[in-house]
Amino acid sequence: MSEDTGDSNRKMLVKLIVIAVMMFGFGYALIPVYKHICEVLGINVLTQRDGSVDLSKNTQVDTSRSITIELDSNVQGTLRFRPTQSSITVHPGEMATVVYEVVNSLPRTVQAQAIPSYAPHSVTPHFKKMECFCFKQQTLQANEARQMPVVFYIDPAVPKEVKTVTLSYTFFEIAGLEKTASN
Repeated sequence: MSEDTGDSNRKMLVKLIVIAVMMFGFGYALIPVYKHICEVLGINVLTQRDGSVDLSKNTQVDTSRSITIELDSNVQGTLRFRPTQSSITVHPGEMATVVYEVVNSLPRTVQAQAIPSYAPHSVTPHFKKMECFCFKQQTLQANEARQMPVVFYIDPAVPKEVKTVTLSYTFFEIAGLEKTASN
């Protein structure tokens, strides 16, 4: 390799290193510059300038009335099943979470399912569950205890005379699965 080619390669290497360092520096400096520009222009700002956060109210919630949700449980078989609280008071449109607990005290795995029911029956179309253990079968291992949440809201269109709703679940072991599994 000639001396001119070696000098040329060294100069090119230095130029490439300088360019790489400048690109890294530009990328590193871009984050605070972007944050500052957004803050000055008032876009993409998560907090107000005084540091307090403006929490928007859910306008779907009817705070003028309250409904008491009584929680009930029934079980078919040897499982233990109960709500962790007996009742909760909510406003129509307000999200709420209740928890049910199930215990499999058997020395074997159990497949089970929960079926909900509501009283009065007229509230059924207004009871909106977002998350519920009743949506699918539950597999409980031997001697397992599990807490299972129900996230729901009562539609504000619920009749005004409804003051109390009973949410009841019947939890039962699914028959026949053990026999088909052993065949």
